[in-house]
Amino acid sequence: MGDDSAAGAAVRSRRRWWAVGGLVVARTAWVLTSVVLMVASGVAWATYQDLDAGMQRSDAIAADAPRSPGGADGAVNILLMGLTTRLDLNGDPLPEDLLRRLNAGESDRGGYNANTLMLLHVPNNGSPATAFSVPRDDYVDFVGVPAGPKQGKIKEAYGRAKEIEEDRLTANGLRDRHELERLGREAGRRAQVETVRAFLNVPIDHLVELSLVGFYHLADALGGVDVCLNNATRDHFSGANFPAGRQHLDAAQALSFVRQRHELANGDLDRTRRQQAFLASVTRQLKGRGVFSDLGALRALLGVAKQDVVLDSGWDILDFIRQAPNLAGGVQFRTLPILDVTTVDGQIVNTVDRAAVRAMVSAPAVRSAPGTSAVAGPRPALTAPGSGERQRVSEILVIDEGPGGGEAANGIPCVD
Repeated sequence: MGDDSAAGAAVRSRRRWWAVGGLVVARTAWVLTSVVLMVASGVAWATYQDLDAGMQRSDAIAADAPRSPGGADGAVNILLMGLTTRLDLNGDPLPEDLLRRLNAGESDRGGYNANTLMLLHVPNNGSPATAFSVPRDDYVDFVGVPAGPKQGKIKEAYGRAKEIEEDRLTANGLRDRHELERLGREAGRRAQVETVRAFLNVPIDHLVELSLVGFYHLADALGGVDVCLNNATRDHFSGANFPAGRQHLDAAQALSFVRQRHELANGDLDRTRRQQAFLASVTRQLKGRGVFSDLGALRALLGVAKQDVVLDSGWDILDFIRQAPNLAGGVQFRTLPILDVTTVDGQIVNTVDRAAVRAMVSAPAVRSAPGTSAVAGPRPALTAPGSGERQRVSEILVIDEGPGGGEAANGIPCVD
Protein backbone atom coordinates (compact mmCIF):
# COMPACT_ATOMS: atom_id res chain seq x y z
CA MET A 1 0.00 0.00 0.00
CA GLY A 2 2.82 2.35 -0.84
CA ASP A 3 1.02 4.77 -3.18
CA ASP A 4 -1.70 7.29 -2.35
CA SER A 5 -4.33 5.50 -4.40
CA ALA A 6 -3.86 2.17 -2.62
CA ALA A 7 -3.76 3.84 0.78
CA GLY A 8 -6.97 5.73 0.02
CA ALA A 9 -8.69 2.53 -1.05
CA ALA A 10 -7.61 0.81 2.15
CA VAL A 11 -8.87 3.67 4.31
CA ARG A 12 -12.19 3.66 2.48
CA SER A 13 -12.40 -0.09 2.97
CA ARG A 14 -11.55 0.36 6.65
CA ARG A 15 -14.33 2.85 7.08
CA ARG A 16 -16.87 0.67 5.26
CA TRP A 17 -16.96 -1.87 8.06
CA TRP A 18 -18.49 0.65 10.46
CA ALA A 19 -21.79 0.24 8.67
CA VAL A 20 -21.38 -3.53 8.54
CA GLY A 21 -22.69 -3.48 5.04
CA GLY A 22 -24.97 -0.89 3.50
CA LEU A 23 -28.42 -0.62 4.93
CA VAL A 24 -27.75 -2.39 8.21
CA VAL A 25 -30.97 -1.10 9.69
CA ALA A 26 -32.64 -1.27 6.33
CA ARG A 27 -32.51 -4.99 6.87
CA THR A 28 -32.53 -5.05 10.67
CA ALA A 29 -35.15 -2.49 11.58
CA TRP A 30 -38.01 -4.53 10.13
CA VAL A 31 -36.86 -7.65 11.94
CA LEU A 32 -36.45 -5.99 15.33
CA THR A 33 -39.56 -3.86 14.92
CA SER A 34 -41.65 -6.89 13.98
CA VAL A 35 -40.61 -8.71 17.13
CA VAL A 36 -41.05 -5.61 19.31
CA LEU A 37 -44.46 -5.03 17.81
CA MET A 38 -45.67 -8.55 18.52
CA VAL A 39 -44.18 -8.57 22.02
CA ALA A 40 -45.84 -5.32 23.03
CA SER A 41 -49.23 -6.13 21.53
CA GLY A 42 -49.60 -9.66 22.80
CA VAL A 43 -50.74 -10.65 19.26
CA ALA A 44 -54.12 -12.31 19.12
CA TRP A 45 -53.98 -15.96 18.17
CA ALA A 46 -55.88 -15.33 14.93
CA THR A 47 -53.31 -12.71 13.93
CA TYR A 48 -50.49 -15.11 14.75
CA GLN A 49 -52.10 -17.74 12.53
CA ASP A 50 -52.30 -15.18 9.73
CA LEU A 51 -48.58 -14.48 10.12
CA ASP A 52 -47.46 -18.07 10.26
CA ALA A 53 -49.64 -19.28 7.38
CA GLY A 54 -48.02 -17.08 4.77
CA MET A 55 -44.49 -16.76 6.14
CA GLN A 56 -41.55 -18.03 4.10
CA ARG A 57 -39.67 -20.71 6.05
CA SER A 58 -36.16 -22.15 5.77
CA ASP A 59 -34.57 -25.42 6.91
CA ALA A 60 -31.11 -23.83 7.03
CA ILE A 61 -30.76 -24.62 10.75
CA ALA A 62 -30.75 -28.40 11.04
CA ALA A 63 -32.79 -30.12 13.74
CA ASP A 64 -29.59 -31.49 15.30
CA ALA A 65 -27.68 -28.18 15.14
CA PRO A 66 -26.21 -26.81 18.40
CA ARG A 67 -28.77 -24.87 20.43
CA SER A 68 -28.60 -22.46 23.32
CA PRO A 69 -28.89 -24.43 26.56
CA GLY A 70 -31.41 -22.04 28.09
CA GLY A 71 -29.73 -21.66 31.46
CA ALA A 72 -30.51 -18.98 33.99
CA ASP A 73 -31.58 -16.33 31.48
CA GLY A 74 -33.33 -18.61 28.98
CA ALA A 75 -31.58 -16.74 26.18
CA VAL A 76 -31.84 -17.37 22.46
CA ASN A 77 -29.52 -16.26 19.65
CA ILE A 78 -31.04 -14.99 16.40
CA LEU A 79 -28.97 -14.39 13.28
CA LEU A 80 -30.26 -11.38 11.36
CA MET A 81 -29.05 -11.61 7.78
CA GLY A 82 -29.48 -8.86 5.19
CA LEU A 83 -28.88 -9.39 1.48
CA THR A 84 -28.23 -6.57 -0.97
CA THR A 85 -30.02 -8.35 -3.83
CA ARG A 86 -32.54 -6.29 -5.79
CA LEU A 87 -34.52 -9.45 -6.61
CA ASP A 88 -37.58 -10.82 -4.83
CA LEU A 89 -37.73 -14.09 -2.91
CA ASN A 90 -38.29 -16.05 -6.14
CA GLY A 91 -35.28 -14.51 -7.81
CA ASP A 92 -37.43 -12.34 -10.10
CA PRO A 93 -36.59 -8.68 -10.81
CA LEU A 94 -38.48 -6.03 -8.88
CA PRO A 95 -40.89 -3.83 -10.85
CA GLU A 96 -39.13 -0.93 -12.56
CA ASP A 97 -41.20 1.70 -10.76
CA LEU A 98 -40.24 0.20 -7.41
CA LEU A 99 -36.55 0.13 -8.37
CA ARG A 100 -36.75 3.81 -9.23
CA ARG A 101 -38.26 4.58 -5.83
CA LEU A 102 -35.48 2.64 -4.10
CA ASN A 103 -32.85 4.78 -5.88
CA ALA A 104 -30.50 1.78 -5.56
CA GLY A 105 -29.58 0.93 -9.12
CA GLU A 106 -30.68 -1.84 -11.46
CA SER A 107 -32.09 -5.24 -10.49
CA ASP A 108 -28.81 -7.02 -11.31
CA ARG A 109 -26.89 -5.08 -8.60
CA GLY A 110 -26.24 -6.31 -5.08
CA GLY A 111 -25.64 -10.02 -5.57
CA TYR A 112 -25.99 -12.51 -2.73
CA ASN A 113 -23.44 -11.35 -0.23
CA ALA A 114 -24.78 -11.20 3.33
CA ASN A 115 -23.65 -7.61 3.74
CA THR A 116 -25.49 -7.28 7.05
CA LEU A 117 -24.90 -9.85 9.76
CA MET A 118 -26.15 -9.31 13.31
CA LEU A 119 -26.34 -11.77 16.13
CA LEU A 120 -29.27 -10.76 18.34
CA HIS A 121 -28.92 -12.17 21.86
CA VAL A 122 -32.29 -12.14 23.63
CA PRO A 123 -32.30 -13.05 27.36
CA ASN A 124 -35.43 -13.94 29.30
CA ASN A 125 -34.45 -12.54 32.70
CA GLY A 126 -35.08 -8.83 32.28
CA SER A 127 -31.67 -8.09 30.78
CA PRO A 128 -31.52 -6.01 27.60
CA ALA A 129 -31.24 -7.63 24.20
CA THR A 130 -27.87 -7.12 22.51
CA ALA A 131 -27.27 -6.98 18.77
CA PHE A 132 -23.68 -7.76 17.76
CA SER A 133 -22.84 -6.43 14.31
CA VAL A 134 -20.32 -8.60 12.45
CA PRO A 135 -18.18 -6.53 10.04
CA ARG A 136 -18.89 -7.90 6.59
CA ASP A 137 -15.23 -8.00 5.48
CA ASP A 138 -13.92 -10.05 8.42
CA TYR A 139 -11.54 -12.71 7.08
CA VAL A 140 -12.74 -16.10 8.36
CA ASP A 141 -12.84 -19.82 7.61
CA PHE A 142 -15.80 -20.85 5.46
CA VAL A 143 -18.01 -23.67 6.73
CA GLY A 144 -20.56 -25.36 4.49
CA VAL A 145 -18.97 -24.12 1.25
CA PRO A 146 -17.93 -27.38 -0.47
CA ALA A 147 -15.57 -25.99 -3.12
CA GLY A 148 -13.39 -23.02 -3.86
CA PRO A 149 -11.42 -20.98 -1.31
CA LYS A 150 -11.54 -22.19 2.28
CA GLN A 151 -11.25 -18.65 3.66
CA GLY A 152 -12.63 -15.29 2.69
CA LYS A 153 -14.84 -12.42 3.73
CA ILE A 154 -17.56 -13.63 6.06
CA LYS A 155 -20.26 -12.05 3.91
CA GLU A 156 -19.35 -14.29 0.96
CA ALA A 157 -20.36 -17.66 2.43
CA TYR A 158 -23.98 -17.26 1.27
CA GLY A 159 -23.26 -16.37 -2.34
CA ARG A 160 -20.46 -18.91 -2.80
CA ALA A 161 -22.54 -21.79 -1.46
CA LYS A 162 -25.58 -20.73 -3.50
CA GLU A 163 -23.62 -20.66 -6.75
CA ILE A 164 -21.98 -24.04 -6.10
CA GLU A 165 -25.32 -25.69 -5.29
CA GLU A 166 -27.02 -24.24 -8.36
CA ASP A 167 -24.17 -25.47 -10.57
CA ARG A 168 -24.49 -28.94 -9.05
CA LEU A 169 -28.26 -29.05 -9.54
CA THR A 170 -27.99 -27.80 -13.12
CA ALA A 171 -25.40 -30.49 -13.91
CA ASN A 172 -27.88 -33.05 -12.56
CA GLY A 173 -30.59 -31.86 -14.93
CA LEU A 174 -32.65 -29.36 -12.90
CA ARG A 175 -33.87 -26.58 -15.18
CA ASP A 176 -36.67 -24.88 -13.23
CA ARG A 177 -35.32 -21.39 -12.51
CA HIS A 178 -37.42 -20.77 -9.42
CA GLU A 179 -36.55 -24.15 -7.95
CA LEU A 180 -32.86 -23.51 -8.59
CA GLU A 181 -33.23 -20.18 -6.80
CA ARG A 182 -35.02 -21.73 -3.83
CA LEU A 183 -32.54 -24.57 -3.36
CA GLY A 184 -29.56 -22.32 -4.03
CA ARG A 185 -30.70 -19.86 -1.36
CA GLU A 186 -31.19 -22.68 1.11
CA ALA A 187 -27.60 -23.78 0.55
CA GLY A 188 -26.49 -20.18 0.98
CA ARG A 189 -28.38 -19.78 4.25
CA ARG A 190 -26.94 -23.02 5.65
CA ALA A 191 -23.38 -21.98 4.81
CA GLN A 192 -23.83 -18.51 6.25
CA VAL A 193 -25.32 -19.82 9.49
CA GLU A 194 -22.57 -22.42 9.88
CA THR A 195 -19.80 -19.95 9.07
CA VAL A 196 -21.04 -17.36 11.57
CA ARG A 197 -21.62 -20.02 14.21
CA ALA A 198 -18.08 -21.36 13.83
CA PHE A 199 -16.58 -17.86 13.88
CA LEU A 200 -18.42 -16.70 17.01
CA ASN A 201 -18.47 -20.12 18.70
CA VAL A 202 -22.06 -19.72 19.88
CA PRO A 203 -25.24 -21.58 18.94
CA ILE A 204 -27.61 -19.98 16.47
CA ASP A 205 -31.17 -20.83 17.41
CA HIS A 206 -33.07 -18.87 14.79
CA LEU A 207 -32.60 -17.14 11.46
CA VAL A 208 -34.16 -14.06 9.87
CA GLU A 209 -33.35 -13.07 6.29
CA LEU A 210 -34.37 -9.80 4.64
CA SER A 211 -33.39 -8.04 1.41
CA LEU A 212 -33.38 -4.40 0.39
CA VAL A 213 -36.98 -4.05 -0.70
CA GLY A 214 -38.23 -5.24 2.70
CA PHE A 215 -37.00 -2.07 4.35
CA TYR A 216 -38.82 0.09 1.84
CA HIS A 217 -42.04 -1.84 2.35
CA LEU A 218 -41.76 -1.45 6.13
CA ALA A 219 -41.21 2.32 6.00
CA ASP A 220 -44.04 2.62 3.49
CA ALA A 221 -46.43 0.63 5.69
CA LEU A 222 -45.62 2.95 8.60
CA GLY A 223 -46.28 6.05 6.50
CA GLY A 224 -42.64 7.12 6.84
CA VAL A 225 -40.48 7.86 9.89
CA ASP A 226 -39.49 10.86 12.02
CA VAL A 227 -35.77 11.70 12.26
CA CYS A 228 -33.58 14.54 13.47
CA LEU A 229 -30.37 15.84 11.87
CA ASN A 230 -27.76 18.08 13.44
CA ASN A 231 -26.83 19.55 10.05
CA ALA A 232 -28.31 19.90 6.59
CA THR A 233 -26.91 17.33 4.14
CA ARG A 234 -27.03 16.41 0.48
CA ASP A 235 -25.58 13.41 -1.39
CA HIS A 236 -26.39 12.31 -4.95
CA PHE A 237 -25.15 8.73 -4.43
CA SER A 238 -27.90 7.87 -1.93
CA GLY A 239 -30.36 10.56 -2.99
CA ALA A 240 -30.20 12.23 0.43
CA ASN A 241 -31.25 15.90 0.52
CA PHE A 242 -32.31 16.92 4.04
CA PRO A 243 -32.39 20.13 6.10
CA ALA A 244 -31.21 20.28 9.70
CA GLY A 245 -33.63 19.53 12.54
CA ARG A 246 -36.55 17.21 13.07
CA GLN A 247 -38.44 16.08 9.97
CA HIS A 248 -40.72 13.38 8.61
CA LEU A 249 -39.38 11.20 5.79
CA ASP A 250 -41.36 9.07 3.38
CA ALA A 251 -40.23 5.53 2.54
CA ALA A 252 -37.85 6.53 -0.28
CA GLN A 253 -36.33 9.34 1.81
CA ALA A 254 -35.93 7.00 4.79
CA LEU A 255 -33.96 4.62 2.59
CA SER A 256 -31.68 7.48 1.52
CA PHE A 257 -31.31 8.55 5.17
CA VAL A 258 -29.91 5.19 6.27
CA ARG A 259 -27.84 4.61 3.13
CA GLN A 260 -25.92 7.89 3.04
CA ARG A 261 -22.23 7.85 3.98
CA HIS A 262 -20.77 10.31 1.45
CA GLU A 263 -20.61 13.94 2.56
CA LEU A 264 -20.65 12.88 6.23
CA ALA A 265 -17.68 13.78 8.44
CA ASN A 266 -17.28 10.26 9.80
CA GLY A 267 -18.55 8.31 6.79
CA ASP A 268 -19.81 4.87 7.70
CA LEU A 269 -19.66 5.58 11.42
CA ASP A 270 -22.16 8.42 11.00
CA ARG A 271 -24.27 6.14 8.81
CA THR A 272 -24.33 3.54 11.59
CA ARG A 273 -25.61 6.16 14.04
CA ARG A 274 -28.32 7.13 11.57
CA GLN A 275 -29.46 3.57 11.21
CA GLN A 276 -29.72 3.11 14.95
CA ALA A 277 -31.59 6.42 15.30
CA PHE A 278 -33.98 5.17 12.62
CA LEU A 279 -34.77 2.11 14.69
CA ALA A 280 -35.41 4.30 17.76
CA SER A 281 -37.83 6.37 15.72
CA VAL A 282 -39.69 3.34 14.36
CA THR A 283 -40.26 1.76 17.77
CA ARG A 284 -41.47 5.07 19.23
CA GLN A 285 -43.83 5.67 16.33
CA LEU A 286 -45.34 2.22 16.61
CA LYS A 287 -46.20 2.76 20.25
CA GLY A 288 -47.15 6.43 19.91
CA ARG A 289 -49.60 5.78 17.07
CA GLY A 290 -51.29 2.89 18.86
CA VAL A 291 -50.24 0.42 16.17
CA PHE A 292 -49.85 -2.26 18.84
CA SER A 293 -53.60 -2.26 19.47
CA ASP A 294 -54.72 -1.64 15.88
CA LEU A 295 -55.45 -4.95 14.17
CA GLY A 296 -55.61 -3.32 10.73
CA ALA A 297 -52.18 -1.74 11.15
CA LEU A 298 -50.82 -5.03 12.49
CA ARG A 299 -52.07 -6.90 9.45
CA ALA A 300 -50.44 -4.37 7.13
CA LEU A 301 -47.06 -4.91 8.77
CA LEU A 302 -47.51 -8.67 8.76
CA GLY A 303 -48.23 -8.42 5.04
CA VAL A 304 -44.79 -6.85 4.60
CA ALA A 305 -43.20 -9.77 6.40
CA LYS A 306 -44.89 -12.28 4.12
CA GLN A 307 -43.44 -10.54 1.05
CA ASP A 308 -39.89 -10.07 2.19
CA VAL A 309 -38.91 -12.03 5.32
CA VAL A 310 -37.64 -15.61 5.65
CA LEU A 311 -37.62 -17.34 9.06
CA ASP A 312 -36.22 -20.72 10.07
CA SER A 313 -38.81 -23.49 10.11
CA GLY A 314 -38.19 -24.36 13.77
CA TRP A 315 -39.12 -20.92 15.11
CA ASP A 316 -42.37 -20.81 17.08
CA ILE A 317 -42.98 -17.06 17.01
CA LEU A 318 -45.76 -17.18 19.60
CA ASP A 319 -43.53 -19.02 22.06
CA PHE A 320 -40.79 -16.47 21.46
CA ILE A 321 -43.22 -13.61 22.13
CA ARG A 322 -44.09 -15.11 25.51
CA GLN A 323 -40.42 -15.52 26.43
CA ALA A 324 -38.93 -12.21 25.28
CA PRO A 325 -40.78 -9.20 26.73
CA ASN A 326 -37.55 -7.27 27.24
CA LEU A 327 -37.25 -6.57 23.52
CA ALA A 328 -39.93 -3.94 23.99
CA GLY A 329 -37.66 -2.23 26.53
CA GLY A 330 -34.41 -1.79 24.68
CA VAL A 331 -31.78 -3.13 22.33
CA GLN A 332 -28.06 -2.48 22.79
CA PHE A 333 -25.95 -2.45 19.63
CA ARG A 334 -22.27 -3.34 19.56
CA THR A 335 -19.85 -3.76 16.68
CA LEU A 336 -17.39 -6.63 16.93
CA PRO A 337 -13.71 -5.58 16.89
CA ILE A 338 -11.17 -5.95 14.14
CA LEU A 339 -7.38 -5.89 14.40
CA ASP A 340 -6.32 -4.39 11.12
CA VAL A 341 -7.04 -4.00 7.42
CA THR A 342 -4.85 -5.88 4.98
CA THR A 343 -4.83 -7.39 1.49
CA VAL A 344 -5.31 -11.12 0.88
CA ASP A 345 -5.42 -12.50 -2.68
CA GLY A 346 -6.09 -9.02 -4.04
CA GLN A 347 -8.97 -8.28 -1.66
CA ILE A 348 -8.92 -5.82 1.22
CA VAL A 349 -10.12 -7.64 4.32
CA ASN A 350 -10.38 -7.20 8.08
CA THR A 351 -8.08 -9.30 10.22
CA VAL A 352 -9.56 -10.23 13.59
CA ASP A 353 -8.60 -11.56 16.98
CA ARG A 354 -11.01 -14.45 17.13
CA ALA A 355 -10.58 -14.90 20.89
CA ALA A 356 -11.42 -11.22 21.50
CA VAL A 357 -14.48 -11.45 19.27
CA ARG A 358 -15.74 -14.53 21.05
CA ALA A 359 -15.10 -12.97 24.44
CA MET A 360 -17.23 -9.95 23.53
CA VAL A 361 -20.11 -12.09 22.30
CA SER A 362 -20.10 -14.26 25.41
CA ALA A 363 -19.66 -11.37 27.90
CA PRO A 364 -22.68 -10.02 29.81
CA ALA A 365 -24.27 -6.99 28.15
CA VAL A 366 -23.71 -3.55 29.66
CA ARG A 367 -26.72 -1.29 29.87
CA SER A 368 -26.92 2.46 30.34
CA ALA A 369 -29.11 4.16 32.90
CA PRO A 370 -32.89 3.72 32.40
CA GLY A 371 -34.59 6.39 30.34
CA THR A 372 -31.73 6.92 27.91
CA SER A 373 -32.79 7.33 24.32
CA ALA A 374 -29.40 7.24 22.66
CA VAL A 375 -26.08 6.72 24.39
CA ALA A 376 -22.77 6.25 22.60
CA GLY A 377 -19.39 5.27 23.96
CA PRO A 378 -16.13 6.79 22.75
CA ARG A 379 -15.74 7.04 19.00
CA PRO A 380 -13.09 4.59 17.80
CA ALA A 381 -9.89 5.97 16.33
CA LEU A 382 -9.22 5.11 12.69
CA THR A 383 -5.60 3.99 12.69
CA ALA A 384 -3.51 3.66 9.57
CA PRO A 385 -3.87 0.36 7.69
CA GLY A 386 -1.04 -2.00 8.47
CA SER A 387 -0.19 -0.32 11.76
CA GLY A 388 -1.10 -3.40 13.77
CA GLU A 389 -2.81 -1.23 16.36
CA ARG A 390 -6.00 -2.81 17.62
CA GLN A 391 -9.15 -1.04 16.59
CA ARG A 392 -11.12 0.40 19.51
CA VAL A 393 -14.71 -0.52 18.74
CA SER A 394 -16.38 -0.05 22.09
CA GLU A 395 -19.12 2.19 20.74
CA ILE A 396 -22.50 1.26 22.20
CA LEU A 397 -25.91 2.67 21.40
CA VAL A 398 -28.95 1.76 23.49
CA ILE A 399 -32.52 2.19 22.35
CA ASP A 400 -34.91 2.48 25.29
CA GLU A 401 -38.49 3.43 25.99
CA GLY A 402 -37.52 6.35 28.23
CA PRO A 403 -38.40 10.02 27.62
CA GLY A 404 -35.15 10.69 25.77
CA GLY A 405 -31.76 12.02 26.75
CA GLY A 406 -28.79 13.81 25.34
CA GLU A 407 -29.26 15.64 22.06
CA ALA A 408 -32.77 14.72 20.99
CA ALA A 409 -35.85 16.32 19.49
CA ASN A 410 -38.85 15.15 21.51
CA GLY A 411 -37.19 11.83 22.21
CA ILE A 412 -35.80 11.27 18.70
CA PRO A 413 -31.98 11.18 18.74
CA CYS A 414 -30.36 13.86 16.56
CA VAL A 415 -27.51 12.54 14.40
CA ASP A 416 -25.09 13.88 11.79
